[in-house]
Amino acid sequence: MKILKIDHLGIAVNSIGEGKQFWTDVLGLKFEGSETVAEQKVTTGFFPVGESEVELLESTAPDGPVAKYIEKRGEGIQHVAFRVENIEEALEELKSKGIRLIDEKPRIGAGGAKIAFLHPKSTNGVLVELCER
Repeated sequence: MKILKIDHLGIAVNSIGEGKQFWTDVLGLKFEGSETVAEQKVTTGFFPVGESEVELLESTAPDGPVAKYIEKRGEGIQHVAFRVENIEEALEELKSKGIRLIDEKPRIGAGGAKIAFLHPKSTNGVLVELCER
C-alpha cells in the first residue's frame, strides 16, 4: 500500500510502544524516534509522511494533559485521512493483515474522492479514512 499524504495530527495513546505497531507494522510508516518534553509531561513519537507527520503522544505522568485527555475520551482523535495511490489494493492488503474494515469497498465522498474507513477497534481507537483522488 502506498500512502501519498496526510496532514499533521496528534494522537493520544497509552503507550507509544504499543500504539506505533499499527502505524509501522500495518501501514508501513517509518518510526523516526521519540522525544520527551518534560515541561508538557509527554513523550512524542514521530512518523513522517511526505511533508507532514503523525505524532503519537504518551503521557509521562498521571496528571499530564495527555493522561487527562485519555481518561475523559480514551485514546485517539476523531479521524485521520490518508491519501493512497490505489484504495482497492490498500483495502485488500489491510484486510489480509487482519484489520477490520467499516467499508469493504470504496464509496464516493466529498469532491468525488473514493473513500473507505477502517474500524477504530483495529487502529488503537482512531477512525482512519483512506481516500483516492
